[in-house]
Amino acid sequence: MTLSDVASRAGVSVATASKALNGRAEVAQATRERVLRAADELSFQPNALASGLINGRTRTVGLLTDELGGRFAMSILLGAENALGNEQMSVLLCDARGDAIRRQHYIRTLLARQVDGFIVVGDSNEVGPSLTQDIPVPVVYAYAESTDPRDLSVIADDEGGARLAAEHLVLHGRRRIGHITGPDGYRSARDRAAGLRTVLTEAGLDPAGDPLFGEWSQRWGRHATRLLLAARPDVDAIFCGNDQLAAGAADTLRDLGRRIPDDVAIVGYDNWEFFAADCRPPLTTVDLNLERLGATAVKHLYAALDGNPGSGVIRQPGRLVVRESTGPAVHR
Repeated sequence: MTLSDVASRAGVSVATASKALNGRAEVAQATRERVLRAADELSFQPNALASGLINGRTRTVGLLTDELGGRFAMSILLGAENALGNEQMSVLLCDARGDAIRRQHYIRTLLARQVDGFIVVGDSNEVGPSLTQDIPVPVVYAYAESTDPRDLSVIADDEGGARLAAEHLVLHGRRRIGHITGPDGYRSARDRAAGLRTVLTEAGLDPAGDPLFGEWSQRWGRHATRLLLAARPDVDAIFCGNDQLAAGAADTLRDLGRRIPDDVAIVGYDNWEFFAADCRPPLTTVDLNLERLGATAVKHLYAALDGNPGSGVIRQPGRLVVRESTGPAVHR
């Protein structure tokens, strides 16, 4: 069925039918109702491409990621896609796989499809080069901070999440808190260490040694826990930079006969269900709220499409998920 069919059935011109279906004010209410009824009777679906050519919008957004199969990208993309779907926006997803040539190819392809805007999704919450100069439509960066301060970037608040974990441990009476984390070349590892340090300073406590930087792996979690306990056998809590590390720490504590959480409490980071929920005991951890982060990026893209672009960095707060590794489970 075409717009002409709807107009004929309603007894109006094609122009009037178009105005009625698009909610234009210059159409009488009775006429609008007649057109809408005709469209419903004919099961008419507007041609989105034709509408886009008329109003300059295709109601399509390009999502450009560097690692679709990565640990974090999928949750962000799900949050973004859900928010876009709620507004009847379509999504074109492209995975550049970390290849600059492939990335430029996809930018050209998406622009040729006349997308209304871009969301550029990172995989590590790090600072990355701005792509905006190559893209003539609004761009928002998600889980990646653009090098250009004029861009709008939505990132996870790693330091704030670490504060939640540290405050929880201090509130539960832990006073000798060690820290095991990933490579110090990662901003997220440095920020999480800084968040812990700030809380300990505010509480008048000294850390149980310097942060132990290493790999984001269970193996390093096991090894670093032995190093920590050898240097500070009195440690009563370990804040780990991710859930893999925390699962490794739990293995070593059990091997050494330390009870969790009675002797040593553990907090992880990321709320990765595979490790956090299946750990013995289940891990208290920080959830990055990545689906909400994706939805927040969409909200700011909408604002830019409406002529109100933002700039700077927005830090999306995480939330603490409390499980048995720090005491009795608390449901929030």
